[in-house]
Amino acid sequence: MTEEVQFTEETIREALRSVLDPELHLDVIALGLIKSVDVATRPVDLKMLLTTPFCPYGPWMVQQVKEAAEKAAGTEVKVEVVAEQWNPEMMEDPTLLGFF
Repeated sequence: MTEEVQFTEETIREALRSVLDPELHLDVIALGLIKSVDVATRPVDLKMLLTTPFCPYGPWMVQQVKEAAEKAAGTEVKVEVVAEQWNPEMMEDPTLLGFF
């Protein structure tokens, strides 16, 4: 018997809107920091990036993302920080930062 999935990628992404970047005061979804959420794997595989490579809040943000995703999914989530360089164009609405 296979385990029935009670959550979706969208469920997890919506839960991650509660995780705010402490410097920019925007959530990780609005900022475009969540690259992928693979709900077909166990643990759920989530890939994210940080706004800067040496973000002082990086470890804290990764932990907050993990906790919010696990709460939404009801199962273990593995969060991997990818080396991709973030830029404001990755945001849902880049005008939120006032650069454009």
